[in-house]
Amino acid sequence: MLKPQVKQLIRETYQAISQSLPDYQVRKEQNYLVAEIAKTLAGEYDPQRRILVAEAGTGIGKSLAYLLGGLAVAQNQNKKLVISTATVTLQEQLINKDLPFFLQHSSLKFTFTLVKGRGRYCCEHKLREHADPQDGQQALWDEKPKKSDIDLIKRLFKAYQEGKWQGDRDTWPMPIADHVWQQIVADKHSCSRALSHHHQCPFHRARDELEKADVLIVNHALLLADTELGGGIILPDPDSCFYVMDEAHHLPSIARDFASANIAINASINWLGKLELLNRKIAQQVSGQSTMAPGSEMVSSALSIKQELGHVATFFNANTSLFQNESTYRFAMGELPEPLTVHACAIRDETKTCLKALNKLLSIIAEQLKDGDIKTKVAEPLMADVGSNVQRLENFFQLWFMLAKEPTGKHAPLACWAKRLEQTDADIMLAASPIEVGGLLENQLWSRAAGVFLCSATLTALNSFDFFRHQSGLKEQDGTQYLRLRSPFDYDKITLQIPPMRHEPGNDAYDKELCELIPALLAEKQGNLVLFASYWQMRLVAEKIKSKVKAPLLLQGELSRSQMLEQYKSRCDKGETAIMFGTGSLSEGLDLPGHYLTNLIITKLPFAVPTSPVEEAHAEWIESKGGNAFLQITIPEASKKLIQSCGRLVRKENDWGKITILDRRLVTRRYGKGLLDALPPFKRDIQY
Repeated sequence: MLKPQVKQLIRETYQAISQSLPDYQVRKEQNYLVAEIAKTLAGEYDPQRRILVAEAGTGIGKSLAYLLGGLAVAQNQNKKLVISTATVTLQEQLINKDLPFFLQHSSLKFTFTLVKGRGRYCCEHKLREHADPQDGQQALWDEKPKKSDIDLIKRLFKAYQEGKWQGDRDTWPMPIADHVWQQIVADKHSCSRALSHHHQCPFHRARDELEKADVLIVNHALLLADTELGGGIILPDPDSCFYVMDEAHHLPSIARDFASANIAINASINWLGKLELLNRKIAQQVSGQSTMAPGSEMVSSALSIKQELGHVATFFNANTSLFQNESTYRFAMGELPEPLTVHACAIRDETKTCLKALNKLLSIIAEQLKDGDIKTKVAEPLMADVGSNVQRLENFFQLWFMLAKEPTGKHAPLACWAKRLEQTDADIMLAASPIEVGGLLENQLWSRAAGVFLCSATLTALNSFDFFRHQSGLKEQDGTQYLRLRSPFDYDKITLQIPPMRHEPGNDAYDKELCELIPALLAEKQGNLVLFASYWQMRLVAEKIKSKVKAPLLLQGELSRSQMLEQYKSRCDKGETAIMFGTGSLSEGLDLPGHYLTNLIITKLPFAVPTSPVEEAHAEWIESKGGNAFLQITIPEASKKLIQSCGRLVRKENDWGKITILDRRLVTRRYGKGLLDALPPFKRDIQY
């Protein structure tokens, strides 16, 4: 239950914050959201299932709400508040703006930190080794470094020594090239806290900050990486955390990408052949007989895997017709032909043996380094080499584990496919991915977390949470709470227009009609954004109408995003006509408040055609169960994307303007009404 003293603390904090914000307006939607977050995390609805899913429209103030409702309860119950986002932009807003303001003006005392993966930090010991010209550090590089590479590392080390740089790749003012960063990056094998000379490495110091902090800011990928490892490895244990999943609509797709794996057959054969050279290197540099048995087992297993991969390559060489029409062949219902299944099982088992031997070798090297039986300069490059092979073999095992898995009728099959890689001597890539990740999220996160708040401006599709619930593994009547709060903005200031048209998308004359209509729909001396279904369509229309339009057309892809927005906003600020053409990727995360956007044109409903093997497999699975993939996947996805696209015009309370949709299917097809009804209550001008 929510304790009276916690309620009082939230009220006091809310008052202090509201009085400190200029032009703050009380919003009942935000107050209600704060209360629901606090009650859910306190266990008032269900002490065993403290999960709240909330769709909160633009302008409600989600970040302030979950800080107000979540932090007080978290501190009262001695939990960490972990805020996970999908974008760097939101992370930066939280770290640089929202949290410092909240800390300054609230009565709550807390610390916060941004949590990044190990690969974003340098290793102090490696940095020192590479920056010392007396040490012959060039031998540690894969290729002979340029003078500019050495100079950069010296500058990095000097700044690090002087406290001007904390060893975080993202905070260096200029990009650090990958081949340079790989020489100094912290890795889990050679940059281990168990080694005394690595205690003060930036990654380990960052983890010390994590232990002390009350609020942790992470991204969805890092959170999923931790949960896949069992939780409590990178971040604190899930049962000691309240999670806030902002931009939660991205979570299912990120989880699916995270759980997928792929390998290239010939490249893998070549890599596995190098393990014999690695074994010789270990035998030469590590004293004693302890490495002989695991080294021999590693080489033997690698040889067996190579032979099995050779059989797999032979199968594809004998079945070139699989790639007759396209470069990708997907195995229907995730079922491999019997010969491939046999080889997949053998590779899975041998890989497990090889991985066990390689890990044993890594442990032996680490132990000898700890005991002083091997020099640091010898051990660390060796550990990094062995460690990178362990990591690669783990990814390799993940793929063959999935390919060897027998499909069952109970659960959705995996998407499994092969792709011919023309650029790499006709190598074949094998890949596998789950098509549904709800079970994964339930097992690794929802059932283990102390509490979860999931929020976004677009979590419903067709006015229902059903689509998101299915995607994310939440069940009806499982104790999860749901809340939908409309934006407090005055939508009467915005007109949704669907003009009469002669043709619909799919008709050959549709693009020609777009070229006729768009010039007349562009507003002079205003900010105009036109969203297209594809780059091809965007360029076609731009080419046809550029002579009819008085202002320059700024096309996505011709300039960098920042350059395009800078030129666009500059024209808006001067009161000139500004026109930006973009594709679906601009329908989310583009912030153009006020005069920066008053005229939005959406050319076509955002129906995604299932072109990727994963999307095709998902549609196939639904159809095989008697479902309708168009109604169950395509329409709900289009509903979310259309809401996001329209949301580009509604960023601030006083925003106004017009949204025009040039797709008559909204009024001619049965599904159109559902798509329209799911949009905010704009003033409508629809020609039926």
